[in-house]
Amino acid sequence: MSITENSPPGTGHVGTLTPDQLEALQKLWSAIYEIQEKGTVTIIPDPAPVAPAPAPVAASTGWGGGWFGAAAPAAPVEPVIEPPTTITLSELGLTAEDVRSSLWKNALGDHPDSLVLRFLRARKWDVGKGLLMLLNGFKWRLEQGVEDVKLLGDDELDAKYPKFKQQLEMGKFYIHGTDKNGQPVVYLNVQLHRAGDQDPKTLERLTIYLMETGRLLIQAPVETVALIFDLTNFGLGNMDYNLVQFLVKCFEAYYPESLGAILVHNAPLVFWGVWKIIEPWLDPVVASKIKFTYKNQELLDLIPAEHLPDSYQGAGTDKFKYDYIPPVAGENDKMKDEATKAALGAEWNTLTASFDIKTKEWIKSGKKEPSPEREAIAKELHAQYYKMDPYTRARTQFHRKNAEGKSVIQPDGSVVWTYNP
Repeated sequence: MSITENSPPGTGHVGTLTPDQLEALQKLWSAIYEIQEKGTVTIIPDPAPVAPAPAPVAASTGWGGGWFGAAAPAAPVEPVIEPPTTITLSELGLTAEDVRSSLWKNALGDHPDSLVLRFLRARKWDVGKGLLMLLNGFKWRLEQGVEDVKLLGDDELDAKYPKFKQQLEMGKFYIHGTDKNGQPVVYLNVQLHRAGDQDPKTLERLTIYLMETGRLLIQAPVETVALIFDLTNFGLGNMDYNLVQFLVKCFEAYYPESLGAILVHNAPLVFWGVWKIIEPWLDPVVASKIKFTYKNQELLDLIPAEHLPDSYQGAGTDKFKYDYIPPVAGENDKMKDEATKAALGAEWNTLTASFDIKTKEWIKSGKKEPSPEREAIAKELHAQYYKMDPYTRARTQFHRKNAEGKSVIQPDGSVVWTYNP
């Protein structure tokens, strides 16, 4: 979903929060700080809203106003009170430094509230469940070495994970343009995949690479992507249940609220047996975003014709042909400049500390709205992240210039797509 004029107050994103949602956000930030300071936190959930008592049944005609006398008054409805949630870092295998480091490495150039809100929305505004999901996400990132995927260039990833670059070169997946809601569109050409052609670890690294690269292409206030699973010429040999399970787990548990739409396009009859196996794995929220399409024209309900590649004949008009842009010699040399990296990192740390101070002041103030100063720091963090980015993250094909001298990701983090009508 695009966070635009179509997203009214209450949709749970930065700038659209109701007073109750702002309170939940405050409580989650407070819990994040407390668990870093004390190693444990206990969150007492608010009682669930009490449903109004049902009205007494109207008396029927008969003795005493009813067949067996007057209707008895309805029993009072008790509020539903959930038990407190206690979370301890040592039980999760995390330290306070793990939490702080993972939070800021995961926030990237986004408003820090955007990251926290994704986990709150995913857990229906339950602060305890949202915090536990967030911390488990941090633990997974550490265990999976997500930062290593960001630090290594394409050639280094290929040396470490055989056939990594081959997956990029063949166009098994590619990201191109945006849909009508401003969401980057990820195309997965399933016919090009065979599970035994590459090591499963390579595919897991590729999935994380796709997730982390895709995040750079999402432009605020949009927070989600659209996926097109193109099943043209799909056969059972293309099915990879382990990869699908890994992908589903990533979106549901570790990158929550990142999917805006999923189109399963041109599924053949043989796919329906596969679908019966996959469907039970899906969270109902994710499943609700899936739509099956069979004609290329149906893709135009989501993607403008001028953004849709003309390989989807009769629908797309963009003369786009996927072509992997290989690494350029010296493109990651700034990562070797330790002095500049340290200076920029120190500025970043100062800003994150200032954001923490303003957030704690907001929590203590009892005010619903955060201060303008806090919002100003969030904007400074965005700008500082992209100053740091070339020194702390390897370049991707979206940073590199194509044959026309154009790149998708600009130095300031903005994204410019090129379409060829």
